[in-house]
Amino acid sequence: MIAWNSTPVPDLDGSQSGIELFDTAREELVPLPVRPERSLYVCGITPYDATHLGHAATYVAFDLLNRVWRDAGSTVSYVQNVTDVDDPLLERATATGVDWRDLAAEQIQLFREDMEALNVLPPDHYIGAVESIGWIAPVVEELVDRDLAYAVPGGAGEPGGDIYFSLDAVAALHEDDDARWFLGQISHLDADVMLGLSAERGGDPARPHKRNALDPLLWRVERPGEPSWPGGRLGEGRPGWHIECAVIARRFLPAPFTVQGGGSDLVFPHHEMSASHAWAAGGVPLADHYAHTGMVGFDGEKMSKSRGNLVLVSKLRRAGVEPAAIRLAILAHHYRTDWSWTDQVLPEAVARLEAWRGAARSATESDVVLVRDRVREQLANDLDAPAALHVIDEWAASTRERTDERPRSSTARAADGAEDGGAQQRLTDVVDALLGVRLPES
Repeated sequence: MIAWNSTPVPDLDGSQSGIELFDTAREELVPLPVRPERSLYVCGITPYDATHLGHAATYVAFDLLNRVWRDAGSTVSYVQNVTDVDDPLLERATATGVDWRDLAAEQIQLFREDMEALNVLPPDHYIGAVESIGWIAPVVEELVDRDLAYAVPGGAGEPGGDIYFSLDAVAALHEDDDARWFLGQISHLDADVMLGLSAERGGDPARPHKRNALDPLLWRVERPGEPSWPGGRLGEGRPGWHIECAVIARRFLPAPFTVQGGGSDLVFPHHEMSASHAWAAGGVPLADHYAHTGMVGFDGEKMSKSRGNLVLVSKLRRAGVEPAAIRLAILAHHYRTDWSWTDQVLPEAVARLEAWRGAARSATESDVVLVRDRVREQLANDLDAPAALHVIDEWAASTRERTDERPRSSTARAADGAEDGGAQQRLTDVVDALLGVRLPES
């Protein structure tokens, strides 16, 4: 599947020396020192309501990590999936009378356009669930052969033959191995909370005949009126959500890869279960670190399609809002915090963008060095974008004061470097390379 286009990231003098990132599984900040190669997997959209601010905030956050690593001189392997067949997509297509394939294609293209507009660097591999089915089915067959997965008999309106993953069987593997997987390793939740979240987030803990109520679906056998694909000995059907990401990540990234990213609503069950699948299939952890973004609401309420309060990037763009301002509005909130979109968020971002642009016209070489080094310092502290924005705010304010106070003659302006177009470009490059914010007006 094709991702989206991007402009080259400007090269800056010097480099990052590393970053501390909050690891959800370890529940602490962990140092990620500079390495020649880094790898990142960020779970993608299910394409039926792309791209709302929650989506955008997640991909902008991990775009910062991508940029920090690149600034440190690392080569970054980045993979993102798109779940282009799943129950929510099929339900939306049925409700709106649209073919599910057309709905998916429309929303994926819209997502591409939004990511390109927001200056999010594209993944090296952008992989759809449908195109990965041929890789997934053999993995599920192997898990069945090893008694790590099992078929559930039919009943209660469900056909027999769905394949479920056995959490208990996998937890018993290599019990003396420090690197083994165990339930709760990433989320640190107790069983009762897990059961509730499983029911809310696509699981089926109440289904009869499962060995463990939390066992996740690996292969859903064909149902009338639903799309299906050949699954070898599994029969016609389609894969579960968690195995999709595990197989795609293992196919395109090292084992383990550096960081698994996504929204905080993916910690359980999605990331917990994907990690279990990868461990069962290969005996190696899926990722070294897990990082998660906060939730974005609207005026203090949960943002959702059912509430009719989704803030869509495409709708903002159609209304004439500059993508750089949308990105700044997102960056004004630390990636790990929950926050709400309000009437004040966008005007503040637009004003900030204009202030930065005005200050950039008077940039000097010393300004470039100051902004570059201090922004790097803030991003190295758990991607503290709000602090990085504050650095540029302070610089822009001081630049306005300096400009207002100095003589207005062109000779005086040239004398202190204010008319150095090279410095203006280099300052613009710093903001683009590190924060992904384009200062030149499009």
